[in-house]
Amino acid sequence: MFTGIIEQLGNVTNIQAKGTNKHFTITAPFTNELKIDQSVAHNGVCLTVVDIQHNQYTVTAIDETLQKTNLNKLMIGDVVNLERCMPANGRFDGHIVQGHVDGTATCLSVKDEDGSWLFSFKLVQPDDAKYIVNKGSICINGISLTVVNCTDDIFSVAIIPYTYEHTNLHCIKPGTTVNIEYDIVGKYIAKMLGGK
Repeated sequence: MFTGIIEQLGNVTNIQAKGTNKHFTITAPFTNELKIDQSVAHNGVCLTVVDIQHNQYTVTAIDETLQKTNLNKLMIGDVVNLERCMPANGRFDGHIVQGHVDGTATCLSVKDEDGSWLFSFKLVQPDDAKYIVNKGSICINGISLTVVNCTDDIFSVAIIPYTYEHTNLHCIKPGTTVNIEYDIVGKYIAKMLGGK
């Protein structure tokens, strides 16, 4: 389980396709603290560490993950948001994030608000709009954020300077695809109500 509070930024240093899988090698400041089989969220996608070499580690994404997330669009040199799983004795600063991405959204606009930024996104799967509510939680590229406004399949989030500078949000521009994970509590309630 994760909280959506990004711990570090990593850089993609190698991508290797093997069958329908892709192996991503990442350089990250906390690599020396990792161990094989540990879970790390990459742009909000929970992946297992399969190899560690010096300051780089490797994770594998299967085809289903590649089809559902923006990992298939990653290129060498790209910056990814990283979060290790939450320690049992840690504070819960964000919201419940599983690292199980529900789908993607496309950035429509980034507006400089003179001290913050307003990002607007359009859902790739419009039916998922039922999981988004004003002032509710949403996870974008692994970042726990609050929805400012939502109408149908378009929603916006406001970003403070710290989050903008310390996550890969500063790399996002109109047309960029981002990973979305909806609030698990909202998904359970929707299921209990029959998806209404």
